Order: sequence, then C-alpha cells, then structure tokens
Amino acid sequence: MSEIVFERVSHDFEAELVVDDVSLVLRERRVGIVGANGSGKSTLARMINGLVTPASGRVVVDGLDVARQGREVRRRVGFVFTNADNQIVMPTVREDVAFTLRRHRLEKADAAARVDAALDRVGLTDLAERPAHRLSGGQKQLLAIASVLVAAPAIVVADEPTTLLDARNARRVAEHFESLDQQLVVVSHQLELLESFDRVVVMEAGRVVADDVPGAALDAYRALIG
Repeated sequence: MSEIVFERVSHDFEAELVVDDVSLVLRERRVGIVGANGSGKSTLARMINGLVTPASGRVVVDGLDVARQGREVRRRVGFVFTNADNQIVMPTVREDVAFTLRRHRLEKADAAARVDAALDRVGLTDLAERPAHRLSGGQKQLLAIASVLVAAPAIVVADEPTTLLDARNARRVAEHFESLDQQLVVVSHQLELLESFDRVVVMEAGRVVADDVPGAALDAYRALIG
C-alpha cells in the first residue's frame, strides 16, 4: 500500500481555522474520514492531491511532497468529487474517460484498450457512446470513477461520493470501491459505507478526535453527534 503522511498540517479559510495541527500516517488499504459539516474532513482529503495546500505543515504521498511535487503526486492520486458533474467534461461517456489519458502519450490502441477496460469495470460499456449529460446520477458517478481508474492511480480519494445518490446507486458505488486494489480514502456521512474499512478517522473542529478500527471510531463519532 501507499503511504500518506500529514505532518502538523493546518489550514484556514477567511481567517477561520478548518484544519488544526493534524498529524497522521495512513498506510491501510481503506481509510474512512468522518465528521460533521465544517469539521475539516473534506479539506484534509483535498490536501492529498494538492487541491488544497496547507497554510502550515506538509503532506507527503509515497515520499513526494505534495506542495513541491504536485504533478507527480496527481499522477498517483485520483480524486472523485461529490458531484460527478464537476468532473464530466466531454460530450460522450467514452470521450470523457479517454480525456483523462490525454497527457499520458499512449499509443492509440493502448489508450482505447484502457478506456474499454475502465468502462467494463464499472458496467458502462453499453453506454459508451451515450451523451454523458444524459446519464442518471448513479451512472454519472460511475463514469467519474471510471475516469479516475483509467489512469491507474495508486491512491483513490473520494469526497462524499454517495451523498447525492439514492440507496441503490450508493450501494453500486460502494461495491465498486470494495473491489479496488488501490489504497482508498473516503470522506462520507454515510457511516455504513465505512463499516468494512480498515481504519476510520473522526474529525471535529479541525482536529482528529478519534482514530481507530471502524467499530470503535464510528461509535465515538455517534457519541459526539448524539
């Protein structure tokens, strides 16, 4: 597994401290991050691939400093957003997945094979030529996942990937996450999604208040919000 290191990271938005002196080392295959709105969990996750740069401290991914070696880090870290519409940029499903590979300089046949494999993995092969904007919400999220996986990242970070989905599509996304070989970091309000993970980190007011196996960590979170 990869290694994600947060070294005393802090960050603020408009003078409000949202991540406060957090240090963590994440080596487990599947790590969940939970917390109330405004707890800093999404900000922490976005630091992993440089979407947010800490005001102090540093984040290191597999020995790469995210602030200084962002391009190399982003080749290793794929990010899935809450709203898949924020990731879909091309007209058709196939074109959108292929767009991820534009900087990889692959042979045409190799790129096409990787796109086909990514679509097959998430069950979108039959929709490859469908206009991306005509997909359902669940299909769009699967497309976003395929567009991340096609680049073969070592780490997948997902920020509340099931929040906008109904129960059936949320379950489909969870099943695909279960099958991933990559290290997976998921921010979620849906606690059942994280129950089978290896580790769960609980954030409150920008700080880590619990960090344990899912049962203990989620119980601590329920007590916190209860």
